[in-house]
Amino acid sequence: MGNKVGPKGQVVIEKAIRDALNVGCGWITLQQLAGDHVEIRFLPPEHGQSLRGRFAAYRGRGLVSEQKLREAAEESWTASWPEPARS
Repeated sequence: MGNKVGPKGQVVIEKAIRDALNVGCGWITLQQLAGDHVEIRFLPPEHGQSLRGRFAAYRGRGLVSEQKLREAAEESWTASWPEPARS
């Protein structure tokens, strides 16, 4: 079904298409001219949930010492490197 372009250049994406792609309010559209038509891609928002209270269980545990932070960073850095090739 065709839709009219609104006075501000807006076009409605039909509900059946939005539902099939799971597109919701707040999604970002990427538009690209492809010959004589437009391709539209949809990107979801970063997240749809509040993070408030997510770390409440960790509150009051105090800060990690600088030494422990360095050790953890070194361990993580070392673990991220692949094993050297053996001949």
